[in-house]
Amino acid sequence: MFDIEKIRQDFPFLRQTIHGKPVVFLDTAASAQKPQVVIDAVTESYTNNYANVHRGVYTLSDQATEKYEGARKTVQKFIHATYFEEVIFTKGTTEAINLVAFSLLDTLFQPGDEILLTEMEHHANIVPWQLIAKRKQLTIKYIPVTDEGELMLDKLPSLVTKKTKMLALTHCSNVLGTINPVKAIIQTVKELCPDIAVLVDGAQSVVHQRIDVVELDCDFFVFSAHKLYGTTGTGVLYAKKKWHEMMMPYQGGGDMIKEVSLQETIFADAPYKFEAGTPDIIGVIGLAKAIEYISAIDILSLQNHEQQLLDKATQMLKTIPGLKILGESKHKASVITFIIEGFHANDLGMLLDLSGVCVRTGHHCAQPLMTRFGVKSTVRASFGIYNTLSDADKLVSALNKAIKMLA
Repeated sequence: MFDIEKIRQDFPFLRQTIHGKPVVFLDTAASAQKPQVVIDAVTESYTNNYANVHRGVYTLSDQATEKYEGARKTVQKFIHATYFEEVIFTKGTTEAINLVAFSLLDTLFQPGDEILLTEMEHHANIVPWQLIAKRKQLTIKYIPVTDEGELMLDKLPSLVTKKTKMLALTHCSNVLGTINPVKAIIQTVKELCPDIAVLVDGAQSVVHQRIDVVELDCDFFVFSAHKLYGTTGTGVLYAKKKWHEMMMPYQGGGDMIKEVSLQETIFADAPYKFEAGTPDIIGVIGLAKAIEYISAIDILSLQNHEQQLLDKATQMLKTIPGLKILGESKHKASVITFIIEGFHANDLGMLLDLSGVCVRTGHHCAQPLMTRFGVKSTVRASFGIYNTLSDADKLVSALNKAIKMLA
């Protein structure tokens, strides 16, 4: 069973007050709070077990390497990858997407080729492709979004051509909360263009559902540790083994080589040829501990809890005059983004803070999506594993109080 009170005790952050009010943290989609076990793992590693990995023959280095590579196997199991070398550590989702884009720049793409994105992408899954498109003279197309916040998948046959080399799309929108049917989308585009590569941005989805990269049949899957109740500065790129030879190293440096002379370099095999320099060793260890923590919780119970939060908050928010929710997809994660007519999002956010309620305001690194819905700034409340139904009550109560103050 899902024991919310026990789970809340695992997160020391929640014991504090803000402006004299118990903290209500509703910004998990930006970055999640950390359970004590993750904090302890980081502290213990820095205190007693810190050493560089892969490079020493002494005991501490061996132990650090064992934990680091053990974390790779933990991730492999978590996303159900076939091979451990398909798990590449990065500093986050953004770097992982850049790694894919630039490592394939000269081996996959030719001038005139096409990249397919969606209108609901985070900037991290738009800007890297725009950079290489400009460099390589590529064309970018976008799958449009309905008023309900769902992709217009009937447009796929007209968007996918023989020149489409990459489809990169979000599994779950960080603004709309929409959970896209990526398995069906991948099947459709690969029937239309068998050689297409597909990258799935799982930064938001990995927190809310079971991930099986083999079942999805994606070529690349990316996510960040800090949204998964883990450490900042750490991320994961899953790269299907068949792409490893075609992917050129994204960065050069130590620990990604077999041999270096003054004339040339022979690179290490994947995943190491993509992990130049000293990695975030402790961050990776913290990620593994976060995965262990979240994996011990029944996923169906977690999803049921988050659905209850989403349903209650949505119903209560709709009672506020002038409030409009962006995106009401049939399949949605516990993220609610909204505007209130006549009130600026930043003003609402600052007044919510005075009530101890933490929300995100702005464009949420999704300006094209804001343009699609005709807004510039919104309020976003995103729920996590530690939120309660009373948090939804406090959000609405604080909003009503803010509206009265601003009226």
